[in-house]
Amino acid sequence: LGNDSTEVDSTTTAKPSAFKRAIKKFMNFSDFDTLYISPNRYNYALMVTHFSNFEYYSITSELPQPQKLSFSPNPHNKIGLYFGWRWIFLGWSVDVNDIFKKGTRKNRGTEFDLSLYSSKLGVDIFYRRTGNDYKIHKIRGFSDDIPSNYSEDFSGIKVDIKGLNLYYIFNNRKFSYPAAFSQSTNQRRNAGTFIAGFSISKHHLDFDYTALPGFIQEAMNPAMKVKNIKYTNANISFGYAYNWVFARNCLACLTPAIAYKASDVDAETNEAKAWYGKFNLDFLVRAGIVYNTGKYYVGTSFVGKNYNYHRNNFSVDNGFGTLQIYAGFNFNTRKEYRKKK
Repeated sequence: LGNDSTEVDSTTTAKPSAFKRAIKKFMNFSDFDTLYISPNRYNYALMVTHFSNFEYYSITSELPQPQKLSFSPNPHNKIGLYFGWRWIFLGWSVDVNDIFKKGTRKNRGTEFDLSLYSSKLGVDIFYRRTGNDYKIHKIRGFSDDIPSNYSEDFSGIKVDIKGLNLYYIFNNRKFSYPAAFSQSTNQRRNAGTFIAGFSISKHHLDFDYTALPGFIQEAMNPAMKVKNIKYTNANISFGYAYNWVFARNCLACLTPAIAYKASDVDAETNEAKAWYGKFNLDFLVRAGIVYNTGKYYVGTSFVGKNYNYHRNNFSVDNGFGTLQIYAGFNFNTRKEYRKKK
């Protein structure tokens, strides 16, 4: 009996700890219900796309009288060609205005957006540096003689924004983010999920109010005459996403989210840095419609972000979004899906 007991103990394999099993399950991005989600059967993809970028800034002060100035550039349009491997797309895009309006280019700044979508995790990395092609397009609280359609070029606002968004998809076995936004899987049945995330972004605003028209400078509240603001936003967000399969191979997705935010302010005042923990909200919206047969796909998507900075009698609201229209096809069937001869 003693020999038998010794032999059993020496051949028994140790069971992984609960922590290791949890990590293994968390990192398994192929763990989904095939009744709801079909995997991508191809290694590579080729896609042509058109981007339209939108942006606005609003500067507001409430005392001694409510005033608001809004600025926005004309929408930027880009076309590009992209090559994909699994869930990574690399490519090149050009500004349409550079093609048709050579010689009239203004400094429109720099934009960089990278989004990675998996079944469980999503990542957005972005950087934006504005140019000098803004227009004043809305004025409130100044002279009543200003027409409602007033618009004038303004080169006195420059902004740097860089940030990172991380989010987790809870119902990841039945809901597919890539099906709506990266075409790497197919959603076969309706499914929804809650999403939680964390975001951090750094903002630097240069506002040259002396470049404003004289009648605005004379009437604007003293609190609006701020030249330089730096602040960091950190927030925790919560939202809900739903994939609606409204016809065969057709999918619509909507993902609204709100975030509770705290801001670390470093303004051009004598005040020390301070975290402003008031209940402020940032907003993030994703929406998409796609037709995907598995091999061929066409669709459109929109990603919009809103950020705000409030301090004493001065506030800045910033929003930007990207509308994408795309079409493409997958090729080179993966080895595990090839027909055996």
